[in-house]
Order: sequence, then C-alpha cells, then structure tokens
Amino acid sequence: MDLLNTLVDKGLRRELPTREEALAVLATSDDDLLEVVAAAGKVRRQWFGRRVKLNYLVNLKSGLCPEDCSYCSQRLGSKAGILKYTWLKPDEASKAAAAGVAGGAKRVCLVASGRGPTDRDVDRVSETIEAIKERHEGVEVCACLGLLSDGQADRLRSAGADAYNHNLNTSEGTYGDITTTHTYADRVETVQQAQAAGLSACSGLIAGMGESEADLVDVVFSLRELDPDSVPVNFLIPFEGTPLAKEWNLTPQRCLRILAMVRFVCPDVEVRLAGGREVHLRSLQPLALHLVNSIFLGDYLTSEGQAGQADLDMIADAGFEVEGAGTATLPAHRAQPGGGCGSHDGGCAPCGDAHGEAGEATASEASEEATASGVPAARTDLVAVRRRGAGTDLAPNA
Repeated sequence: MDLLNTLVDKGLRRELPTREEALAVLATSDDDLLEVVAAAGKVRRQWFGRRVKLNYLVNLKSGLCPEDCSYCSQRLGSKAGILKYTWLKPDEASKAAAAGVAGGAKRVCLVASGRGPTDRDVDRVSETIEAIKERHEGVEVCACLGLLSDGQADRLRSAGADAYNHNLNTSEGTYGDITTTHTYADRVETVQQAQAAGLSACSGLIAGMGESEADLVDVVFSLRELDPDSVPVNFLIPFEGTPLAKEWNLTPQRCLRILAMVRFVCPDVEVRLAGGREVHLRSLQPLALHLVNSIFLGDYLTSEGQAGQADLDMIADAGFEVEGAGTATLPAHRAQPGGGCGSHDGGCAPCGDAHGEAGEATASEASEEATASGVPAARTDLVAVRRRGAGTDLAPNA
C-alpha cells in the first residue's frame, strides 16, 4: 500500500505526515489492519526496538474534584461509585509506589484530583517525591496535579520530579463540549510551564468521547507541535454516573488504527497505551505493543486494570522485553537542545520538513446493526467497567 510505504519513510525520517495521510490511516479497512500495524511497527522498532516501558499510577487524592470534565468519574456531580479519599501521606504513597517498582515499573506517576495544586499541595507532593526517591533512587517520578500556577513546576523539579503530565484530551475545537470549568489554552499553558522548568512533558489524549476522526487528527497534530516526550493514549472508560456513560464508540480495530496514526505523527516519542486498553482492545492488546512502547502496569485511578503479572506475560509472549532502569527510553537526539520535532520553524537536517503539509457497571447490549460506514458497532456487551476497590475493604492503591 503506497500510503503505508510513504508513512514508514516519513516516520524513519521523523517527518510529519500530512493531515490527509493521518486521516487515511483512520479510514483504512479491517482487512488492511495487519498491514497498518506492521507498517507503524517498523517506525516503533526504529526508535525503540522491542522495549516496553512500564509505568505505575499512585492516586494521591481521589474524587471530589470541582471541575466538570465529562469523561471523569471524579468530576463535580459525579454519581460514579468510586473510592474517595484525601491526600495520602508520603510514606503511604511511597509504599504504594513500591508495589509498582517491584513489578518492573520504571516510572511512578503521582496523580491528584482537583483543578490544580495549592502551594501546600506542592509541599505535600514534594515530600512524597523525596520519600519515593529515597526508597527507589533510580525511579522516574511524574506528577499529575492539574493546572499549575507560576513557580510550581520549578518547585516540583527542585523536589526531584522528572516529568509532569497534563493531557490535552481532545481537539481545541471540541474542548468546550467536554469541559467548561477551564480551557484548552489552560492545558497548553501548563504543559509549557513544565517544559520551561526542565521537566519532561507528558501530554496525550482520550479517544472515544464521540469526537470525529478529524478531531483525533487535530489533537495529535497539536501534540506534535507541543512536542512532549511522552504521549499517553487513553480510550474512554464510560463510567455510569458520568455524562459520557453511554459513549461506546470504540472497537479493538479502531483503537489500533488510532494508535498507528499517533505513532506515524509522533514517531520518536514515548507513546503510552493508557486507560481503557483492557476494556476496548481486549484480546488484541498484544498487537498494540507493536505500536506503543510504554504501558501502565496494573490499575488506573478509579478503575481496575489487567493484573500486573498478566501484563508481564503479555509482553513476553508477544516477543517484547521490559525496559530496564538503566536504559534511556527516548532516542539520543531528543536529549539534545532542539532535538524534538514539534516546534521547529521549517525543516532540519535530521527531521526533513518538520511541518510537512499540515495546514462501571455492566454495559447494556449494543445495537446489532452496523454503522452507516459499514464498520461493526462497538460491542458493549463484551465488557464491564470495574471500579477499583469499590464495595471492598481494599485500602487506596492496594
């Protein structure tokens, strides 16, 4: 297929595809799916070999968020039956992180619900970072605390944080349909603050919220321009009790096409398979390893993930290997000043033309009818969203 040959060539040169090419990847048929995966897999192997980086989430503060993000079980007014608790103490968070590190996690992601941290919150997280680093000297720590105020990114960096996560989630054009309590520009600004402080930026998206294919391409192209080091790709987990509870728009095949498109647009960044992979990819998860080079190990913030040992078995069975603590995740050129591809004005020797031509609960049964495009509808009868710890005596992050 000429399209795939072109995209492989561009990916190996770190050259941005055109919007039309990115849309064409999303429009490929299920009959061509293995060819799409194989092509994007060549780009993945060029920059990351067969390594898979493991990341582990520690939910420092759960629920009771004042923001109205429609996809989130912790949102203002959420009726989802999730665990709710205030800040974990540094020693509690450090013990929780130890479980992930013991399973092979190279990065610990510290997440707290809320609009953004107060200065006291930054002090709490700084103490937690120090406690984790004291116990696990080589582990990477990424903070995800919401919108940052002036100076907070620098304080986190001084405390030992390696990275900061703040996702764009969806395209700028549709962002107001998902969230009204903050703006798309607020999110971009926070990522830029993290970068300015010397933190490795992590920013990604959520697919399956009812967005169009053009919206998906828009947000991924925006991420390319923002140039984070890692791009998590989440697939909506439609929690009952949230406005998007009925949005079952994803099939395993569509998820793989989305991941392939992200890899072609962001060839040399850490593409992370994040929330919702078990719900939507199901038995095709191993194929996704040919597209991504990073996954979360175990549970997510408010929903259960695949058992950690099952993740490790899946990686080994698919012919991949867990990335060791002593191995650099990113290609060497991204560690150099200006080494990323997203923000160049014009082209550069290693990148080619960097801008190209870019101008919980068991679900009810899905409709048996195919969509207008002929693609089978998502099968919601095959999945159940499992709430982490709900209805049990499990402690947070157990």
